[in-house]
Amino acid sequence: MLDKLNAVEARYDELMALVSNVTVQSDPNEYRKHTKEFSEIQGLVETYREYKAVIEEAAQAQQLIEGTGEDPEFQELARLELSALEQRRDALIAELKILLLPKDQNDERNVVLEIRAGTGGDEAGLFAADLFRMYSRFAENQGWQVEVLSSHETGVGALKEIVALIEGQRVYSRLKYESGVHRVQRVPATEASGRIHTSTATVAVLPEAEEVDIQIDPKDLRIDTFCSSGPGGQSVNTTYSAVRITHLPTNLVVSQQDEKSQIKNKAKAMKVLRSRLYEIETKRQQDEIAQDRRTQVGSGERAEKIRTYNFSQNRVTDHRIGFTTHRLSQMLDGDVNEMIDTLSTYYQSAQLQKDQIAT
Repeated sequence: MLDKLNAVEARYDELMALVSNVTVQSDPNEYRKHTKEFSEIQGLVETYREYKAVIEEAAQAQQLIEGTGEDPEFQELARLELSALEQRRDALIAELKILLLPKDQNDERNVVLEIRAGTGGDEAGLFAADLFRMYSRFAENQGWQVEVLSSHETGVGALKEIVALIEGQRVYSRLKYESGVHRVQRVPATEASGRIHTSTATVAVLPEAEEVDIQIDPKDLRIDTFCSSGPGGQSVNTTYSAVRITHLPTNLVVSQQDEKSQIKNKAKAMKVLRSRLYEIETKRQQDEIAQDRRTQVGSGERAEKIRTYNFSQNRVTDHRIGFTTHRLSQMLDGDVNEMIDTLSTYYQSAQLQKDQIAT
């Protein structure tokens, strides 16, 4: 581990010299490339340097303890300091191991969030709306931007489906474990007998794909235009501004009608299509590497129930890791950090164990 850390530190010093070089600064592409790599390893190097400083301080404290003629009271203070330094050393070693884990290439990306009502009729649509509100408030708390790309409302505040782009710092790294089937157990407002209903909604978190990631041949697309329609099918306008794009090789279909401009609708539809194709390609590559290393989004296992929201017990349970919190109302208000942090820690620990077995 130390050899790898020393190599990363040496590269960090090289990059610091490069980003300070006037020639590199004059080339936007080179400068952007080096500053990106610099920022990616900065946290690791800073942690490693703190680790080295702690090791040096611990050695000095040990010398004081072993020294002859020192005041006993002073030696006791040195022992207390050594104990604290050893605890800090162990914590830094654990942190370094996590920082050295292979990075998910998509962690820095924005995401396309797709939420669809599942089983449960109107209640499922209301739950889909609750989930979108939860993620929107969480994004707002993180300082991210949310742009609705398309939505299909079914009345009474319910959503059949909604697709949104979330932009910000490391969005995918925080939301990637949210993909799957979310289940709600509660008494609907329209239920006179007070009977608890169970409904579901599906969540998909797709890393936003850029044009350089996915090349789409125009010959592979069939683009249809039609008049936009609102709830119940009524016409919104008489112009053919709505767009439906079919990717012929995969038979993927994306529709967009939220904008009055056909050009804007086409651009939004292409953004969603590109991200879906990127997900398919990512899944294919992951499957080729190893079946047991499928990630949350790329696994194709969204049919699995991942989480239950039980209103009567104010409980949220994530079934993948067996974690339960009784903070349902806070979560739906956008305070999802506890759940996300617990999931991240679990999967990081699992990856560490896998790496240790491999070595």
